[in-house]
Amino acid sequence: MCLAIPGKITAIPTALDDIFRVAKVSFGGIQKDVDLSLVPEAQVGDYVLVHVGVAISVVDEEEAKTTFEYLQQIGELEELGDP
Repeated sequence: MCLAIPGKITAIPTALDDIFRVAKVSFGGIQKDVDLSLVPEAQVGDYVLVHVGVAISVVDEEEAKTTFEYLQQIGELEELGDP
């Protein structure tokens, strides 16, 4: 099953231009690089839904936290920590 996982943008250290940006996104303390090309409006502090390393939408903080908690409860986040 494919899932989109919510995470919080903590930094946007790489930007070729306004569209091609890579962010550091925190998933419950685990940091991953995420492509922001599909969400050019995303900024540091925003929550995004991430699917296979690409942010696909900006989401509300409350929704993101609730979704993340559900995913933790059902064990769908175990592989997130793998390199």
